[in-house]
Amino acid sequence: MARSHLTLAALATSAVADLQVRGSGAHTAGGEGNYDAARLVTTDGRELIVRIPTSQQAETEQSADLIALRALTPGIRSRLPFDAPTVVGQLPVDGTRAVVLDFVAGSHLDPTALGRDEVLSDSLGAAVAAIHSLPTAFIAEAGLPLLSTELIRADAHRIVSRAAETRLLPTAVRERWQAAVEDHSLWQFQPTVIHGSLAADRVLVIRQDGHGLVNGVIEWGSLRVGDPALDLHWIATLGATGEQALSAYAASCSRGPDRFVTLRARLYAELEIARWLLHGRDSHDETIVEDAVAMLDGLVDRVLGDVTDPLGTTTGPVLDVDEVEDMLDRTPIGSSSPGIAMQTDTYDRSELERALGRDPGGSGDDDTDDGEADDDRDHAGTDADANATDQIDTSSFELWDSAASPKDRSHSDRSSSSE
Repeated sequence: MARSHLTLAALATSAVADLQVRGSGAHTAGGEGNYDAARLVTTDGRELIVRIPTSQQAETEQSADLIALRALTPGIRSRLPFDAPTVVGQLPVDGTRAVVLDFVAGSHLDPTALGRDEVLSDSLGAAVAAIHSLPTAFIAEAGLPLLSTELIRADAHRIVSRAAETRLLPTAVRERWQAAVEDHSLWQFQPTVIHGSLAADRVLVIRQDGHGLVNGVIEWGSLRVGDPALDLHWIATLGATGEQALSAYAASCSRGPDRFVTLRARLYAELEIARWLLHGRDSHDETIVEDAVAMLDGLVDRVLGDVTDPLGTTTGPVLDVDEVEDMLDRTPIGSSSPGIAMQTDTYDRSELERALGRDPGGSGDDDTDDGEADDDRDHAGTDADANATDQIDTSSFELWDSAASPKDRSHSDRSSSSE
C-alpha cells in the first residue's frame, strides 16, 4: 500500500531537525512507480521532496544517488550553471530509508524543442560541457568509478561480442559495430567526469523571456569518470535538431578537442538496441527479443542504407553506379530518421519505438510552447527521478498544524507512488 503524503510529511519532520511543514501533496506522475513520494512546503517557504523506495532496484538506485550527491560539494556545485538536488536528511523506515531532498524546479526537457529554441540548445550544450569540465579528483576522493579508455572500449567490445553470440544480429550491423570497436582512432580521447545516465528526463527546464533554460539535472547515481560521448548519445542522434546543442557543447568545453566524440555517441545509441536484446535474452522474454530484432532490422533500413553515415574514422568502399541505384531502390521513401536516442537503463520501450520512427501510442504535445510546461508547472519526478513530475497540482495540498502528532497527520490519503 502506498504511503499517503501526510505520512511521508510526518516522516520528513523526523528526518530533518526542526523541520516545520505548512503543506504537503502527493508527488506523482499519475501511475505506479518505484517510490512513495510527497512534495512539502515548509513554514519558511522552502520546497522539499521526501521519497521512500518501494523496490530493491529503487533502493539500490537511491543509495548510488546519495553517494553521488554527497560528492557534489558546494565547491563543485559552484562550477555548474544549474541546480542539482541536495540531501537534507534521511530516516530508516521499514528496512529501507526515507530521504528528504531540496526540490529542483523545472519541466522535463522535450528534445524536439531544441530544434525550435537556440537559447535552450545553447543552455543544454553549456550544461553538459560544465559537467565534463569538472576536476576528476573529487570522483576519486568519493570512491566513485574511474574508467580508463581501455576499460571503456573493452566494455563496448563485450556488448558487441555478446550480441553477436545470439546470432540475431544482421551481418551489416555486426560488421559495423565490430569495425567501430576495433577502430583505434575512435578511442583516442581523454576520459572526463560524466553524469553517466544523462537523458532528456534527467534535465529540468524552466521558461525565461520566452526561451527554455536548463535549471536542474537530477539522478546522479552513475556519476563517474568515463567517456563524455555517453552523456551525448541522445543528443547526437537527434540529427539537425541536436546540432546547435553539440556546437554549444564544443564551444563551452575547457578540455582539448575530441574529434570523434559524436561518432562514439552514435555508437552508444545503437548499442542500446544490443543491450535491449541482451536484456530480453537474460530475462528469457521472447517479446523483448523479438522487439529488439525488429529494431535491428530498422537500423539496417534507416542508418546502414546511408553511405554518408559511417561509425568509423576511415572512409568505406566506394560504390559503383549500379550499387548506388540498387541501394536507392531498397531505401524507404520518407522523412529522415529522428535518430536512435535511447536511454534503456530502465528499458523504456516507447522511447526505443520513437527512435526508430514508430508511433508508440499516438501521444504527443506538439502544440505546447517549445515543448515545455508553463512556469506554474514546476514539477519533479517520474519513475526515474526525485525532482520532476509531469505536473504537481498544489491546489490539492493539505495545510495542517505542524504541532499535530504524526498519528493525526497520517490518517487518510493514499498517495500514488511517485517515481
